[in-house]
Amino acid sequence: MFGEMAAYAFVVLVLTGTFLTCFYDPSMGRTVYQGTYAPLRDVGMSQAYASTLHLSFDVRGGLLVRQIHHWAALIFVAAVLLQLLRLFFTGAFRRPRGANWLIWVTLLVLSMAAGVTGTVLPDDQLSGGSLGLIQGIVLSIPVVGSYLSLWLFGGDFPGDRIIPNLYGAHLLITVLMLGLLVLRYRLVRRHGHTRFSDRHPVGIDRRVRLASSGALFCAMCTILALLGQAVQVNPIWLYGPFEPGAITSGAVPGWYMGFLDGALRIMPNWEPTVFGHPLSLAVLVPALVVPGCFFTLLAAYPAIERRFTGDGQLHDLLDRPRDHANRTAIGVAGITFYGLLWAAAANDQIATHFDLSLNALTLFFRVAVIAGPFLAFAVTQRLCLGLQQQERHEREHGIETGLIRQLPNGGFEEITRSPGRDESAGSAIRA
Repeated sequence: MFGEMAAYAFVVLVLTGTFLTCFYDPSMGRTVYQGTYAPLRDVGMSQAYASTLHLSFDVRGGLLVRQIHHWAALIFVAAVLLQLLRLFFTGAFRRPRGANWLIWVTLLVLSMAAGVTGTVLPDDQLSGGSLGLIQGIVLSIPVVGSYLSLWLFGGDFPGDRIIPNLYGAHLLITVLMLGLLVLRYRLVRRHGHTRFSDRHPVGIDRRVRLASSGALFCAMCTILALLGQAVQVNPIWLYGPFEPGAITSGAVPGWYMGFLDGALRIMPNWEPTVFGHPLSLAVLVPALVVPGCFFTLLAAYPAIERRFTGDGQLHDLLDRPRDHANRTAIGVAGITFYGLLWAAAANDQIATHFDLSLNALTLFFRVAVIAGPFLAFAVTQRLCLGLQQQERHEREHGIETGLIRQLPNGGFEEITRSPGRDESAGSAIRA
């Protein structure tokens, strides 16, 4: 159901985003706030920030829709990520569904980009920190970085173009995601749904499926409405308008971008000079090289596995993770790598709450992100192989029940149960 959850969250995003577009002004022109929120009255700010405040306090239902939109974005990214994990560990990326895998990988990248561009649009103090990070990443690109920064920001930071540019990028990303979801739906209609066994039905009654899908959509809308009403998220009025050179205390990115923040925090401060020009590897490697390699390998994995295994057959049945030890171990290694970078994004909080040395903790994460995936791979592979060996033993000797009975000749045997069956069969264990 993760695919449908992502699709329904996207529907909510489109509906709420359309509402927000009617009141939002993507302009960095300066104005003086004269709205309802008294603590910021008579304060100079951009029109983008002022329109977001107006949307939050003066438009009926505006704050609720803003928060629903934000929560829907978070759930959409989570659903896409869970869908990718499900496809990977069950082998649902194999032929003829390779294009479906590429669609979900692209959706994950686009959803992260949409989240970043969307959180920057209010032009508050918190989103300004993201703008500074974006500028640093762009400037770290060799040769063309300064030109890209000039084009994005329109001059000295923060310039006067970045909010309109990111607003256009946000809308374009939404259109691309819509096209990918429509394409994914057509591919599912063509190839059908995967299943674990031939004993499972290929499909279910259309009326039952429509009813279950409708129930899931209603549940998704209800949960998002409750979150938007009861759980505050991104209170921009508490952060204030963006002022270059300042930063909000405790500012952190969205959870889905935590791995990038963690990579930046633990990367050594390497800045070699190449042909007389400094090369900022401390930003370039964790912000562009590592994510680029990670997502490239993720997209190419079906082709890589097909090349090494020689499996070019069509597959409609799913695999159990334990039956493919190497694939499952690779997946757990990737999760470990991502999780350690994610945890590294909170190195300062961990050091503060547990009274640890920040430098020692940073050194630990530098070692862990390299050694941790290898350790996770080895442990997971051994677990899968152990489960396979246990199942072979059960098929040959039956499942132990702990019951012993005496034979007429005075010997004893244990009562065992065949795998997948309830009846008992004898397996002689002579005493």
